[in-house]
Amino acid sequence: MFDPEELDEIREAKAEWEREDVQPTVERFGEREERFTTDTEGQKVDRLYTPADVADLDYEADLGFPGREPYTRGVYSTGYRGRLWTMRQYAGMGTASETNERFNYLLDEGQTGLSMAFDLPTQMGYDSDDAMAAGEVGKTGVAIDSLADMETVFEGIPLDEVSTSMTINAPAAVLLAMYIAVGDVQGVDREELRGTIQNDVLKEYIARNTFIYPPEPSMRLITDIFEFCAAEVPKFNTISISGYHIREAGSTAAQEIAFTLGDGIEYVEAAIEAGLDVDDFAPQLSFFFASYNNILEEVAKFRAARRLWAKLMDERFDAEDPKSKQLKFHTQTAGSTLTAQQIENNVVRVAYQALAAVLGGTQSLHTNGKDEAIGLPTEESVRTALRTQQILAHESGAADTVDPLAGSYYVESLTDELEQEARDIIEDVDERGGMRRAIESQWVQRQIQDVAFERQREQEAGERVIVGVNEFEVEEEGEQDIEEVDEAVEAAQQESVAAVREERDDEAVEAALAALREAADGDENLMPYIVDAVKAYATTGEVCDVLRDAFGEYQPGSSM
Repeated sequence: MFDPEELDEIREAKAEWEREDVQPTVERFGEREERFTTDTEGQKVDRLYTPADVADLDYEADLGFPGREPYTRGVYSTGYRGRLWTMRQYAGMGTASETNERFNYLLDEGQTGLSMAFDLPTQMGYDSDDAMAAGEVGKTGVAIDSLADMETVFEGIPLDEVSTSMTINAPAAVLLAMYIAVGDVQGVDREELRGTIQNDVLKEYIARNTFIYPPEPSMRLITDIFEFCAAEVPKFNTISISGYHIREAGSTAAQEIAFTLGDGIEYVEAAIEAGLDVDDFAPQLSFFFASYNNILEEVAKFRAARRLWAKLMDERFDAEDPKSKQLKFHTQTAGSTLTAQQIENNVVRVAYQALAAVLGGTQSLHTNGKDEAIGLPTEESVRTALRTQQILAHESGAADTVDPLAGSYYVESLTDELEQEARDIIEDVDERGGMRRAIESQWVQRQIQDVAFERQREQEAGERVIVGVNEFEVEEEGEQDIEEVDEAVEAAQQESVAAVREERDDEAVEAALAALREAADGDENLMPYIVDAVKAYATTGEVCDVLRDAFGEYQPGSSM
C-alpha cells in the first residue's frame, strides 16, 4: 500500500488540512451533528478517511481476489458478470393453489428463484384442523398439511428448472421430505434438486420462538439432514444460518455477524461430533442476512462476515475444501424499517437496502413490498419490489464490476472494525461455553434487547430520525389497498386435510409412522423414514407428533 514515510506525510497533510480548511469552516458554519456514528454500532464516523486509516491492510492476506481466500471480495471470481444474484421474492398465499398462482405470476415477471413462506401452524408442526391452529391458518404464508398441498404448490413448475428456498425451521425435515417427494413424482433426479431450507433452530430460541423440540434432538434432525443431503441431494443447501431475525430483533451489525457465525460454529461442531467430515457437509451450509439503510455499513458487514467465516473454518475446523470456507448468503431487505406512515417511502428504503446487498456481493435477494408494514404485499407492490432488483441488475451498473467499493478507505476501515468486534463477541461466547449455553443463560437475548431498547429510546426522543414517523410527517389521506387472507381459507384447508385422510392408505401411513417412531428411539438417520411417511400422505402434524412423543417439547426457560 504505502510505505511508512508516505503515511507520515499523509497524516501531516491531513492535520494541516484540518487546521487551515476544516476548523475555520466549522467555526463559521458548524456541522449537522456534533458526533457522527454508524447506524447500529454507535461507532464514531470520522470526517475523512485516508490511507493512514488502513495502514495495516495487507492486500493479499486481507482482501485478495474474488473467488480466492479470504473471500473478502466475494466467493466467485467473476461476481455478477457471469451470473446475476437469484431474485427470490418471498411468497406464501394462504392456500396451496393461491401460492401456485403467485409463484407462476412471479416467474412470468422474471423472478429467477422461488421462496416459500409458511403459515404459523405449519411452522409449529400442526395441521390446519388442530385446535392449536385456530385463527392462524394461511395468515403468514401457505398452509402445508400434507404432500398433496406441496404437489399443488408446484403443479406445472418443474423442480429441475427452479431453485426453491423454504423458510421453515423446526419441521424443516418434513417439508424438505415433501419437496423431495414432489421431485420424485415429477421424475426429477434428486441430484438435480436445488434450493435451501432455513433449518436454523438456534436462532428460534434467540429471536423467533417457532421451536418444537429441545435443542439436542433438534440438532440431531439438523445433522441428519446434513448427512442425507450430502449423499442424496447434493445441490440443496441444508441450512440457512440466519442473522436476519437476530438483526430484526434489534442487534447491531457486529452482533448480527457474531451470533450468526456463532450458530454456524455450533452446527459444524454438532455435525463433526455426529461423525461427519467437515468437507462433506460444509459446502452445503448457507447464510441469511438482513440489509439495512446505512449502505456503507451494510457493505462492510457482508465483507467482514465473509472474511471471518473463512478464517474460522481454517482455524477451528481445518477445512480443506475451498467451498467449505465460502460464506454464501441470501439477503432480505429489512422488514422492521418499513413504516405504515407514508408507505411510498418504503420503496426508496428497499431500493437502498437492495443496493447495499448487491454491493456487498449477495448470492440471492428478496426485496420487501412497500405495504408489508400493514399486511401481506399486493400483487402490484410485489411487482415493484421485483422491478427494483431488475433495475438494479440491468440499469444501475452496480453489478458490472466485482466488489466495487474495495479500496475505499472508509469501507476497508469499517470492514476491519466490524470483523474485529464480531470476533471479540465470538470469543466472549466461547468463554460462556458456546452459543447453546449463551442462549440458555439468556445472555445472547439480553445483548440484543439492550440494543433494541436504546434504539427505541433514540427514536422516541427524536435523536434517530425516521422519515415520515418522527420527522417530515404528513396527514395521511385515503385508505390503502391491503391484501387480506379470506377467513374461508381455514375451513377450506380443514376440508382438504380431511379429504387426504379419507383417501389415503391408512395401513401404509401407520406402518411408516411406526417405523419413524422406532428410528427416533434409536440413532438411525431419520430422513429416509420421514420421506417414506410423507409419501404415504402422513400429515405434517402426524409426523411432528411422532417426534414430539420421542423427543418432547422445549419449554422456554428450561435447560437446553
